[in-house]
Amino acid sequence: MNWIVYVLECGDGTFYTGITRNLDKRLQAHTEGKGARYTRGRNPFRLVYYETQPDKGAAQKREMAIKKMSRREKMTLVLDR
Repeated sequence: MNWIVYVLECGDGTFYTGITRNLDKRLQAHTEGKGARYTRGRNPFRLVYYETQPDKGAAQKREMAIKKMSRREKMTLVLDR
């Protein structure tokens, strides 16, 4: 099973980037306030981007690359999808 790198747009307009193996389950955890600490209280969320990676290491590297992007670069990534 592949790993998924995903980007959420939070209710306050910020972006959250994470990785998971089960996107539906992870999104439900965010919605219930059981996901990442950053997303608690920032709902509603909107999944704006995701991609698959072959293994956890590749997913973590891509997650960090996205997190280092400027807001403008993240917007381009999301819009080019």
